[in-house]
Amino acid sequence: TELLESGCDAALFVGMHARAGVPDGVLNHTVSGREWTDLRFNDTLVGETGINAALCGHWGTPVLMVSGDEATCREATELLGAELVTVPVKRGLGRNSARQVPPARAREMIEAGAKRALGRLDAVEPSRLEPPVEITVDFTTTDLVEGYRGRAGVEATGPRRIVSRADDWWTAWRQFFL
Repeated sequence: TELLESGCDAALFVGMHARAGVPDGVLNHTVSGREWTDLRFNDTLVGETGINAALCGHWGTPVLMVSGDEATCREATELLGAELVTVPVKRGLGRNSARQVPPARAREMIEAGAKRALGRLDAVEPSRLEPPVEITVDFTTTDLVEGYRGRAGVEATGPRRIVSRADDWWTAWRQFFL
C-alpha cells in the first residue's frame, strides 16, 4: 500500500478475473477459488476488481481502466461506472476456456486503453465505501469459519459466513484478511 498511501493519480488493472460463479468468467474466482464463494462490501457482490478498487479508493486513487475477459469488463463497469475504460481481450466460453485476442493485438489494445484512460484522470471517482463498512465472506465449508471466531470486529453470522465491521474499508479488511 506504500505507493497508494503516498498518492497516485490513477490505477489501471490488467489481467483481472471475474468473481466466483460468473459462468463466462475465465478462471473466475474470489480470492481463493477453493474456499470463498461470495464476497460482499456493504451488500455489493465483488471479486478481485472490487477488492483492488476498494483498496485504491481507500487512499483516494481512482481506477480508470480494467482489462480482462468480457465478463470481468462487464463486472468492472457495473461496479465503477460507465466512464471506466475497459479492454476485453478474451471471451469466456466457460471457466476454463476462451476465445482470445492474439497477444500482439491484445497488447496494442491494452496500451491504447491505458492512454485513453490516463487522458481522462477525472472520469471515474475513487471507489469508497460509505461507513459503517461491512465485509461479508461466504466460504465453501463450515470449518473455514472457525479460524475467524474471536477476532475483534469479526462475527460468524452463519455456518459458512463471517462479517467484518468497521468505520472504514481498510480496517474492516485487515480485521480478517491480514
